[in-house]
Amino acid sequence: MSPLSRGLLLLLASAGFVLAKKDEGPKPVPWSFGPLKRTALPQVKDTAWPKTRLDYYILAKMEATGLKPAPRADERVLKRRLAFDLTGLPPSDVSDASDWSDKVRGMLANPHYGERWARHWLDLARYTDQTPDWLDSTKYSYLYRDWVVQAFNEDMPYDRFVVRQLATDFLPECAPKDRVALGFIGLSPTYFKELQLPPEIIKTTVADEWEEHVDAIGRTFLGLTLACARCHDHKSDPITAQDYYALAGVFASVKLSELPTMTDEFWKPVEKARAEVASLDRQIKELAKKKPKDLKEQTAALQAKMEAIKSNTPHYNMAMANAVEEAALFVVKKEKEHGTKLDYKTGMARDLELMKRGNPNDLGETVPRRFLSAFPSKTGLPRKFTTGSGRLELAQALVEDAAPLTARVIVNRVWKHHFGRGLVDTPSEFGNLGELPTHPELLDDLTGRFIEHGWSIKWLHREILNSATWQQSSVAAESEKRDPENKLYARMLRRRLDWEAWRDAILTASGQIDLKMGGPASSISDLKNTRRSLYGASDRQDMDPMLRIHDVPDPGAHNPWRTETITPLQGLFALNSPFMQQQADVFGKWAMNHGVTEIYARLFDRKPSAKEAAAAGAFISGHENGAVTWSQYAQALLAGNEMLFVD
Repeated sequence: MSPLSRGLLLLLASAGFVLAKKDEGPKPVPWSFGPLKRTALPQVKDTAWPKTRLDYYILAKMEATGLKPAPRADERVLKRRLAFDLTGLPPSDVSDASDWSDKVRGMLANPHYGERWARHWLDLARYTDQTPDWLDSTKYSYLYRDWVVQAFNEDMPYDRFVVRQLATDFLPECAPKDRVALGFIGLSPTYFKELQLPPEIIKTTVADEWEEHVDAIGRTFLGLTLACARCHDHKSDPITAQDYYALAGVFASVKLSELPTMTDEFWKPVEKARAEVASLDRQIKELAKKKPKDLKEQTAALQAKMEAIKSNTPHYNMAMANAVEEAALFVVKKEKEHGTKLDYKTGMARDLELMKRGNPNDLGETVPRRFLSAFPSKTGLPRKFTTGSGRLELAQALVEDAAPLTARVIVNRVWKHHFGRGLVDTPSEFGNLGELPTHPELLDDLTGRFIEHGWSIKWLHREILNSATWQQSSVAAESEKRDPENKLYARMLRRRLDWEAWRDAILTASGQIDLKMGGPASSISDLKNTRRSLYGASDRQDMDPMLRIHDVPDPGAHNPWRTETITPLQGLFALNSPFMQQQADVFGKWAMNHGVTEIYARLFDRKPSAKEAAAAGAFISGHENGAVTWSQYAQALLAGNEMLFVD
């Protein structure tokens, strides 16, 4: 529900209007809530076609409908498909090998694999580099992004990956430097609160933030729209309002904070020094207001003190983690004046009262913090949260009590990124309103083996990429005619590259790409910025137009899949943007010295056809200014469909 719709409902409720609520009875349990159902491999006629276990499930459905698999794609197509799937970069000879499984392993060992799959995760996690100026600093937000990259490269088990992002600070084996993993919560969207307003209004804003947390947890890890239960029991799934407030209490017991990445031994002197510098900075600002005659001298003296403190304090510029600390939040009236106070009780946790119809000013019974009632623990009851805020127990419940669902969701996400459609094509909606799986037996078999292989994402990649299903050609006329949505997977879908991969491919072609990994982000529109697009700064308040017009999602929202649009602005960018013209000029100079055959080899790993070579020759010879002509020719290729799509 949008904030506008919720605000309207609350306004109507406060005016005495109550919407009738029909007793709909118990909600049907979604298929996804059940345990994994492992079945024997189906029988197939073409026993020579399957390469991995998943192929039997795919082929059996094809044969049942009379369809045949598409032929295997040629090596050049597969090489390009593999490179973009795993690294988001064009193929190179580095990962080449004679055996296909070796190629897959080599690409998974490429450090740029972590960058590619981190981008997919960051879309889910609402990652941002910059937040509105009324919020605390996100100067070090990149540390969370870099942690995600490292986690994928190291093949951190997915269940461990989940726990680390919710409760790293509760794990005895984790050090202060590991707090950066808490960026999943620590970088959550935060809403402006005008504390001159009364508490009744601010309570609604705070409740909206708690809802954002619950929604992100539900959709990211469980594929469930838990936030629908804020105002009433979920309309379609067995999620109650009590379930919602049991989880919301976890986030009412934490405070978003910047935390040090070193132990107290190093941090305490830095904390003291930073406080002293902040005090001196306030003095400088006060002087600027008073404007004494010796303003320059006094200011210079204070600035000298500040620099001395900084230079004499080891680790003064210590990186800070965008994390959380245990603190219960109470929204109360300010004492002796108008307005609101956000009263954090450090080290304390709280249970929330049920808010009738989602209204924080109309409270019901208190709901103890616990996990969802639809996923009982070994005791037969939902797991209670009693350790601090409950973040650790929440994380453990996700990967233990709800393990089949949590694992199904991530397996389906990986599948969708490889095939262009999911076995469940609503990747963040596994409830009754979502689509049913096209191959339920395959999903459960793959999920079960994923868990058995230690929740290894790289194992899952290998299982998919070594399959005959994934290696099919995208050209299959009969399949396109009979199954246009490709629900039977009798071919591969020809897919358009997302913005980041296309930009990175252009920079690779021009030889300008900077493959340095990690570190702070910078403006994607800066022509001097030739780093991978992952390191282009995202901003929730003022999204860069270059990102907006190319379907890069809002960093303030959970985004399970990239939408694809075709707009005039995209065409104008390809034709007229300074970025495209600059890269075309650089690539054109190279092309002028190498010729059309080498251009096609560099861009597409093939020779130009006779028609393509003739068209290039006619265009180039028909213009006098060689450098301009080659630049225009290069730009046409860089903006063409063969650069934009993967077969």
